[in-house]
Amino acid sequence: MLKPGQKVPTLDLPLTIGAQYDLAKQSPENFTVAVFYRGKHCPICKGYLEELAGKLGEFTKRGLNVVAVSMDAKERAMVVDKEWDTGDVPLAYDMSEDTAREWGLYISQKREGSDEPEVFSEPGLFVIRPDGELYFASVQNAPFTRPPLDQLLQGLDYVMNNDYPSRGTLT
Repeated sequence: MLKPGQKVPTLDLPLTIGAQYDLAKQSPENFTVAVFYRGKHCPICKGYLEELAGKLGEFTKRGLNVVAVSMDAKERAMVVDKEWDTGDVPLAYDMSEDTAREWGLYISQKREGSDEPEVFSEPGLFVIRPDGELYFASVQNAPFTRPPLDQLLQGLDYVMNNDYPSRGTLT
């Protein structure tokens, strides 16, 4: 389990646009929001990332960098890029199981007869300070009940306007 105030693990992955995403090289004005999703097989992920794409301007105008991350292999990630309406949300892929575990994500295996990959991570959302320290984490072991994006934006507005500290630091 990652502890608020602790440095987050490395995240250096390919993007569907042919570039490389390296969390350590990000320099957001306020925070990076890393949204870990299950992958191409997940219709709930599709809806969540499409909602995120529709609100991306709200994130960026607040000085928040956003990235969506999955364990999908390149061919599956490219389907997401082409078929889902993710707009300008950077889509990182090919995250290893070890990296997912370092982030504290739950790992699932393929259900027989499904389109799921052999192994994939369940959803998580992390808000990371520009210095790489964890501010906020939400991790799920099932595909449903994601953090509402409007509530997240309102909460981060409060955090930034009131210098609100990270909570849960005694974990």
